[in-house]
Amino acid sequence: MTALARSPDQLSPAQISPTDERVLAWLDRFEGALAARDAGAAAACFAPTCFWRDLVAFTWNITTLEGRDAVRAMLDAQLDAIRPRHWTLEEPAAEADGVTEAWIAFETEHARGRGHLRLKGDGAWTLLTASRELKGFEEKAGPRRIKGVHHGVEEGRRTWAERRAAEEAELGRSVQPYALVIGGGQGGIALGARLKRLGVPALIVDKHDRPGDQWRKRYKSLHLHDPVWYDHLPYLPFPDHWPVFAPKDQIGDWLEMYTKVMELNYWPRTECRSARYDEAAGEWTVELLRDGEALTLHPKQFVLATGMSGVANMPDYPGMDAFKGDSHHSSRHPGGEAYRGKRAVVIGSNNSAHDICADFHESGADVTMVQRTSTHVARSESLMELGLAGLYSEDALAKNISTDKADMTFASIPYRIMHEFQIPIYEAMRERDRDFYDRLEKAGFLLDFGDDGSGLFMKYLRRGSGYYIDVGASELIADGKIKLAHGRVKEIAEDAVVLEDGTRLPADVIVYATGYGSMNGWAAKLISQEVADRVGKCWGLGSDTTKDPGPWEGELRNMWKPTRQEALWFHGGNLHQSRHYSLYLALQLKARMEGIPTPVYGLAETHHAG
Repeated sequence: MTALARSPDQLSPAQISPTDERVLAWLDRFEGALAARDAGAAAACFAPTCFWRDLVAFTWNITTLEGRDAVRAMLDAQLDAIRPRHWTLEEPAAEADGVTEAWIAFETEHARGRGHLRLKGDGAWTLLTASRELKGFEEKAGPRRIKGVHHGVEEGRRTWAERRAAEEAELGRSVQPYALVIGGGQGGIALGARLKRLGVPALIVDKHDRPGDQWRKRYKSLHLHDPVWYDHLPYLPFPDHWPVFAPKDQIGDWLEMYTKVMELNYWPRTECRSARYDEAAGEWTVELLRDGEALTLHPKQFVLATGMSGVANMPDYPGMDAFKGDSHHSSRHPGGEAYRGKRAVVIGSNNSAHDICADFHESGADVTMVQRTSTHVARSESLMELGLAGLYSEDALAKNISTDKADMTFASIPYRIMHEFQIPIYEAMRERDRDFYDRLEKAGFLLDFGDDGSGLFMKYLRRGSGYYIDVGASELIADGKIKLAHGRVKEIAEDAVVLEDGTRLPADVIVYATGYGSMNGWAAKLISQEVADRVGKCWGLGSDTTKDPGPWEGELRNMWKPTRQEALWFHGGNLHQSRHYSLYLALQLKARMEGIPTPVYGLAETHHAG
């Protein structure tokens, strides 16, 4: 029988519950089918409606299999190479509402993994399998940590600082990085930390003067909208005295400190000018400009870690060039201090637009928001308590739900059914905050809860826009302190924004909070439009909801996994996603560096180019 993996505070074999026995019986049946290379028998271990989400364990991809036929097809293709075995139950299973849940562990030919199982009856309803480390290439942490010093006489001894200086001087010149990461915000830094721990020579480049400037250089009122428990970077959690919502400069300093403590190779003041892939050589040629010096690098892997968004969407309204005031995209908003007593118009009504409107109001400007389409608003307190507290909170920590366990729990819910988990949360939120929403609508604000009532997080996954986490701006709108206008922009006059219905909004400054394109826009800009089209759009699930056209993908397009362009990767998302998925991208890069076979199953088709 498959063993119950135990720690001293867990149950002894004599105390295994009927719920544990049910899971162990399933693991025995599943492992037996896998060992016999009987894909049909393994697929029969699943319920008729089932989902298997794999993170680089069976597929060397991030993909979700839906239904027994999909499970069987994947196993037929992958079993001989993957050779899964040693399935164990990590801790006592739990049962509620007819569903048995269990944390499990397993091995493959080249990796050790963890996972999560949900049984309905005797069949698997959902299964998560995730690679956690590569055999023979484990992170040198805990009992494997390096000594760090040679005790005794060492001729020509170099200090740690001397070794670091030598590494920094050589990388990119006499020594080529295996992976070049474009973008030094939280995404690039999180990935860099993972790669460093795995011994992958990596270089992070960023155009700003210092790590963290992506936050420091933005408007004064900017804070994290997600709570601190949700936002840790890998390995180093924020101190337990940090505020729930950290301000931008504090985050900037943390990121700068992190690059030093984690010993990352980070080039500030460096712009990537172009990149092209040489298939014969299996490497990239990347042209950089570092502090005015032109450099050419030849990495094997090229990672665009520019956030979940692509190039800023700057609209092309008639008359923009004739506007006599100041105008800029929201990504370049420096703050409202210079506009005290001025008339500001912000075009857009999502997160950035709300923050910038509030910033203008705090600075003493007369500000109007132009709402072109409806927006979902979730009060921060309600989102924390109803949406996140079960996994990311002090209460969750008190229940021994670590950040990693929370991340894995969240990852265990397949995207196909995630909206079913989300809808009740937002129904409760709508009821709890009824007065708040009534006041907003009375002020003329156009509200929605997503196409199917599933709220903020599904909007984020499907389209990356269309929402605001309220940290104060909604009250200003309800009170009329931020004015509202509705409709499409017809043109920009010398001193005003003119809407299609003829409404004229006098303006001294215009901010275009008009969003961003897909991340593959960076591929078009740096590599070629041909490569960008081959890869296709990034982000979105193919849900066939607003701004997320089908067909169904089952995973976020092109994120953290192989793309249709060899050795090109995309890494981004919020702090939670950057933390969690950086591990799986780093494992893929390490495996390729070490020559571990990585047969990719289910490489996504390209449905949306451009």
